[in-house]
Amino acid sequence: MHVLITGGAGFIGSHLSDALLAAGHRVHVIDDLSTGAIGNIAHLKGHDRFSYTIDSVENEPLLAELVDQADVIFHLAAAVGVKKIVEEPVATIENNVHGTEVVLRQANKKKKLVVIASTSEVYGKSTDVPFNEDQDLVMGPTHKHRWAYACSKAIDEFLALAYAKEKRLPVIIVRFFNTVGPRQTGQYGMVIPNFVRQALLGKPITVHGDGEQSRSFTYVGDVVRALIALVDEPRARGQVFNIGNGEEISINALAEKVKAMTGSTSEIVRIPYDQAYESGFEDMPRRVPDISKINALVGYEPRVDLDQILREVIDYMRA
Repeated sequence: MHVLITGGAGFIGSHLSDALLAAGHRVHVIDDLSTGAIGNIAHLKGHDRFSYTIDSVENEPLLAELVDQADVIFHLAAAVGVKKIVEEPVATIENNVHGTEVVLRQANKKKKLVVIASTSEVYGKSTDVPFNEDQDLVMGPTHKHRWAYACSKAIDEFLALAYAKEKRLPVIIVRFFNTVGPRQTGQYGMVIPNFVRQALLGKPITVHGDGEQSRSFTYVGDVVRALIALVDEPRARGQVFNIGNGEEISINALAEKVKAMTGSTSEIVRIPYDQAYESGFEDMPRRVPDISKINALVGYEPRVDLDQILREVIDYMRA
């Protein structure tokens, strides 16, 4: 199988490349390195079934050629991270929506299977936890830039499902829940790499808000396993799936755990959202997936718990 991964030099995309190559597939990556890094795929450069292009998915003539060569497209290219989203809302909306438009339009010409990466952010301000794929999405007001990412990814989902219904394009939509592991950068506000880096350097571990907000973290290897399983299952087409882990932890407890596991003397400090992001910033109090749908279809269960995830991230950042 020949696989095209947009955003393939990113955190998830590079791990997906590893797994697909190990399974005997051919992989081509396109990435503009706006949030990805060439270092994530440097170890693959000499592989005879791996190739890459440094460019944007919005280069439509180029993308048309790459899509034509592929059997499956994993569309992972997107603006990511709360910090980037708050600071660059125009780029967030334009890149996410237009990039997906281009990918779907080109894939539709030859009816290539497309996996669209979405996010738990689309559940918005809902308090109906755990989140399942059929429940209502509750967005904040449009003047709060924090919700731009969620809305842009919801539009991606609507457009992909419209292609599936109207054009009979095979699509699968996946909603990621706080995917973590080695190679993830804290540059755009990702909490675990930031906490681990701060702890290892002996700097204050900075918790945003009161720290009582909770998250569930999913190991990148589990996510990659789920992606490949869904592509191999014809009944997944035209559907939306949560990919996550039901193990929930507050950000305060996470900070304490990172401090203990690194043996750090760092102080844990709390920074109001208004200082961390922008005035009036709104957060989701809980973000926990219902994974019964993907479990029923492909038998997905997360295999790596939070302690093991943290051990791997700590070892990676110490190396």
